Amino acid sequence: MRQHFKPKKNFMKQKLTIFLTFLALASVAFAQKEKAVCTKTRMIGMHINALDVSTPEIWKANSGPKTLAGIKESDLGFSVSYWQSLCHNLDFSTKATVMFHNYAAVDRKVYSNKLNLVGVEIEPSINAKLYPQTNIFNAFATIGVGAGNYSNKYGAYVPTGFGLSACLSSTTTVMLQTQYRFSLTTDVLKDNVFHSIGIAQTMGKEKPAVVVPPPPPPVVDRDKDGVLDTDDKCPDVAGTEKYKGCPIPDTDADGLNDEQDKCPTIAGTAKYAGCPIPDTDGDGINDEQDKCPSEKGLARYQGCAIPDTDKDGVNDEEDKCPSVAGPASNMGCPEIEKAVIEKVNFAAKSIQYGTGSAKILPSSFKSLNELVTLLNGDNSLMIDIAGHSDTEGNAERNKALSQERSESVKKYFMSKGIAEGRITAAGFGSERPIADNKTAAGRAKNRRTELTVRNH
Repeated sequence: MRQHFKPKKNFMKQKLTIFLTFLALASVAFAQKEKAVCTKTRMIGMHINALDVSTPEIWKANSGPKTLAGIKESDLGFSVSYWQSLCHNLDFSTKATVMFHNYAAVDRKVYSNKLNLVGVEIEPSINAKLYPQTNIFNAFATIGVGAGNYSNKYGAYVPTGFGLSACLSSTTTVMLQTQYRFSLTTDVLKDNVFHSIGIAQTMGKEKPAVVVPPPPPPVVDRDKDGVLDTDDKCPDVAGTEKYKGCPIPDTDADGLNDEQDKCPTIAGTAKYAGCPIPDTDGDGINDEQDKCPSEKGLARYQGCAIPDTDKDGVNDEEDKCPSVAGPASNMGCPEIEKAVIEKVNFAAKSIQYGTGSAKILPSSFKSLNELVTLLNGDNSLMIDIAGHSDTEGNAERNKALSQERSESVKKYFMSKGIAEGRITAAGFGSERPIADNKTAAGRAKNRRTELTVRNH
């Protein structure tokens, strides 16, 4: 038997107030201008639905955590919808729904062993869109009224919510919707959350909007170059038809247009047909500044190679004797005669000192004086003095003594008029042996003074 009921007056007043408030807000927010052109689009849609009664009950409870019901606690159903576009941002829709749910249950777990009941609903709504109909993606708000028969019981509700739509093509649209449905008959249908996903297809063919072509532009050529302004990319500067009304370009901005410029992307001069001043020898100095344009050189020599004054194959920057020819093996200086070298070596072996002393013995003077004569006869010659010792005694003392003996020889030469700048003196102690220090003969060889003559 069909059951009849009368909702409480205050409860009905509350539900109707919510409904009227949403309706007023929707009409104000999406009011159209007087000259708005409506696009009459009609669609038929199919939707899969999920009904959630548990979440509103959880949130209305005075105690306990405010949680959301899981998807397993929702009930499924399906809908067929009809959509009619009213204008740019407003649609009317009607949805027929079949749901499977025990609508009278407070907590559906109590009735888990019972068969689901069937509800059939009809729901007209107004949908206010955020963007015009032509947008691929859109969002919309929904307000409407709904009524249904729930296993021979009649109920009513107010659906409010929002949705998203996406156009897959000019005729196919995918929709997602979520609603909170305020029940007006709580003993038949409780407040619930309603989700749906569906696809809608356009009905019939859309009539293309009539576009009135703009009037033809007036024929104008402001720069008088023979190219009309409608086709002229430089309407205020005279140009050529080849460059669409613009002047011949000068890509490298060197004052020569590209048609006259042999190097249009590199700045140059008119003298060289728009190319840079050449550098024939590729030494980084252009030919106008290069005194040797066909030979690689350096800027400090104005593009010429480093000179070789004495023509000995060693350039002046590496030649220790740039005005006298000599081999590269002797830094460009002439080779010292073998007889001179032998005389120097003989004199070195003749140098004798007092035992443990840096004092030169008189027996050494004859050989040293011969070297003085040699050095005074050739001012290009210089001499290096190196003192050495064996490993007997304290190493530090031996090194100091070898240095003192070298200095004694240097002072002797200076006392004979040889300039100090031509002489070097160093002591190496036992660092550079030429024989075995384990034998007396070897140690005697290691106690020596070496003289080296050079001319650079």
